[in-house]
Amino acid sequence: MFPSRLIRFLLVPSGRSTCLGDLVNTSEMTSAKHCLTAFGGIIAIPLILSQGLCLQHDGLTQSHLISTIFFVSGICTLLQVTVGIRLPILQGGTFTLLAPSMAMLSMPEWTCPSWTQNASLVNTSSTEFTEVWQSRMRALQGSIMVGSLFQVFVGFSGLIGLFMRFIGPLTIAPTISLIGLSLFDSAGSSAGNHWGISSMTTALIILFSQYLRHISLPFPTYSRDKKLHTSRVYIFQILPVLLGITLSWLICFILTTYNVLPTDPDQYGYLARTDIKGDVIGQAPWFSFPYPGQWGVPTVSLAGVVGILAGVISSMIESVGDYHACARLSGAPPPPKHAINRGIGIEGLGCLLAGAWGTGNGTTSYSENVGALGITKVGSRMVIVASGVLMVVMGVFGKAGAIFTTIPSPVIGGMFMVMFGVISAAGVSNLQYADMNSARNIFIFGFSMFSGLVIPNWILKNPTAIATGVVELDQVLQVLLTTSMFVGGFFGFVLDNTIPGTKHERGILAWNKAHEDDSSNTLESGEVYDLPFGISSYLSSSSWLRYIPFCPPGAPSSLGGCGADAKSLEPKQPLGHPEPAQIIIGVAL
Repeated sequence: MFPSRLIRFLLVPSGRSTCLGDLVNTSEMTSAKHCLTAFGGIIAIPLILSQGLCLQHDGLTQSHLISTIFFVSGICTLLQVTVGIRLPILQGGTFTLLAPSMAMLSMPEWTCPSWTQNASLVNTSSTEFTEVWQSRMRALQGSIMVGSLFQVFVGFSGLIGLFMRFIGPLTIAPTISLIGLSLFDSAGSSAGNHWGISSMTTALIILFSQYLRHISLPFPTYSRDKKLHTSRVYIFQILPVLLGITLSWLICFILTTYNVLPTDPDQYGYLARTDIKGDVIGQAPWFSFPYPGQWGVPTVSLAGVVGILAGVISSMIESVGDYHACARLSGAPPPPKHAINRGIGIEGLGCLLAGAWGTGNGTTSYSENVGALGITKVGSRMVIVASGVLMVVMGVFGKAGAIFTTIPSPVIGGMFMVMFGVISAAGVSNLQYADMNSARNIFIFGFSMFSGLVIPNWILKNPTAIATGVVELDQVLQVLLTTSMFVGGFFGFVLDNTIPGTKHERGILAWNKAHEDDSSNTLESGEVYDLPFGISSYLSSSSWLRYIPFCPPGAPSSLGGCGADAKSLEPKQPLGHPEPAQIIIGVAL
């Protein structure tokens, strides 16, 4: 989770008031920025999952997975903005479910057959190969769908508030950090296919995001007042990852065209070529409509469900922090309990849809989008709705997913080096709320982190060590104990809540204070968070509905002005100056 301090910066230039008309005229460009900001994280998940699904040599199926996750992310974004938390925040795949998914696929019964690792032996159209990867996908689907029901229940029942009472920085820090650290093997394997290309990709991303972040470039813009004109955009702050990947991708294409890269599959550097997936773009259909159950009827295993539950809990914690950060950046009041409950419930519903459609993952609020929100200085639901529609269109356009599969493995590895490093650091940054001069806190964090690395590593090397005599219990323990974020988060949670310490020492007071804000200069809470289409006014006639955790307590008051419809959530006064170094952390993914 990216804590709130990582995204404190200016929303609106001084002296300027943004009304809905300007937002409509700039929504297309801004929505594209949001989608492109989330691009790296969205495509990374199916590419990592393809290793556990035995799909390394099936580019066409990888393109279908990418299209599906774009499609479902768009639908979930539209649901969240209209009936969920109702803040301008994007939904997309989540790395918190990736760790338990890979742990599940690493179990002996799901180990990929050796012939699937050899491109010359793989016939992607054969029934045998199709059953190999679809059986694994169906097992993931069922586990995600059942696990998401827990998130739906916690959200709509209002239990998320009870959860947050016992979860502090010393639980969150190891949990989030170990998500990034546990994926170091995937990053190393991809980058190691050609260290020159991967190092170039990493260097370009660092160059754009850190050294060129203050440089703005002129771009054509249209607005009602100024008509067609140019405005300067800090493009290197907004799209450092996309620019780095694109440039490296282009260089690999040129090196492939002139056969500078090896043509022999057994030579080092061959995987940096852009033509190894064959004619995947030509084979992919122009239009493909993902649908529920497209890989078959999902199956359920107890071990898979328990593992996914660990990821779901981490995702909920992450999203609560994102809600508060997004509200502050968009000039909205801090989200009330009923809005948070509804947001978590809708995210659970989004995970249910993702499982049904077969993305192999769930959905969550995108911290990268929160960072982009501060850079674009446009906090509008309309922009995020346009982003959701754009992602749905990309999911239907089959060629788009196929194009992404041609990105060479070393380029992806270079992106992983930055992405997973930022995730790990973002987890550690939660310790700012706790007193790290305390020997108690140092012990809890250090032990939790080290245990989260040692125990899963030992279990993976000794897969037969767990033998209780009950097969189902063995599978549950295998999945949990090979999921680093669960092990680290579990020890952090237990130790932080049992070892004596004051709330100040534990960071609970500072954590709670960071999620409070002065809303005197923002729209009223009811205008922002109440249900749309007059539903709240209708429900307010029944007094008993106020006791339902996800329903607004009463009808919203009316506000005038261009922002009164709550589609534009801009603050009425500037909130300070940007902190570019912190902006980059929010969008570096």
